[in-house]
Amino acid sequence: MKVGSGKGRKTCLTVTIIFIAIVLLILILAFTVFKAKHPVNTVDSVKLQNFDINLDIAKLKVDLNVTLDVNVSVENPNKVGFDYSNTTAHLNYRGQLIGEVPIIAGHISSGGTKGFNLTLTVMADRLLSNSQLYSDIISGTLPLNTFVTIKGKVTIFGFIKVHVVSSASCDLAVNTSNRTVANQLCQYKTKL
Repeated sequence: MKVGSGKGRKTCLTVTIIFIAIVLLILILAFTVFKAKHPVNTVDSVKLQNFDINLDIAKLKVDLNVTLDVNVSVENPNKVGFDYSNTTAHLNYRGQLIGEVPIIAGHISSGGTKGFNLTLTVMADRLLSNSQLYSDIISGTLPLNTFVTIKGKVTIFGFIKVHVVSSASCDLAVNTSNRTVANQLCQYKTKL
């Protein structure tokens, strides 16, 4: 009986050591090779698609129709896929939301990049209610801001889920005389 119990103990010890080694290997890989990295959210271009303005000085009235094409790309630097949830891209004028477009949930494969061509149309009623619009139109520059946040998760080994957020905010000026976008300055933030 002593011989059998020694073999059982050795087998149990061997299985325990192998199990601990596998767990350690998984933890080392999870915190090194498969460590979750934030997606890189970049605004590639902002173009003025449509800009129609009619200024009635006698009535102090402005009729405005503005549409921007915003090309955004999201790069997934992870060794595993990135699943992002539904979100919305925003267009702001002097801190006020004046346009938005939905971005439908999806997946970006390991090391992949996904591009989004977003068309932001101004909600004219919100824009026209701003008291500074008339003076901005007269000065020839319309200051706008685009803001996009991508939220999602990276799943490592099928059970370790890491939530990540990436955002891009671009300040730009629409030149009302030649209908071009100028002075584009973007800031990017990411967090795990």
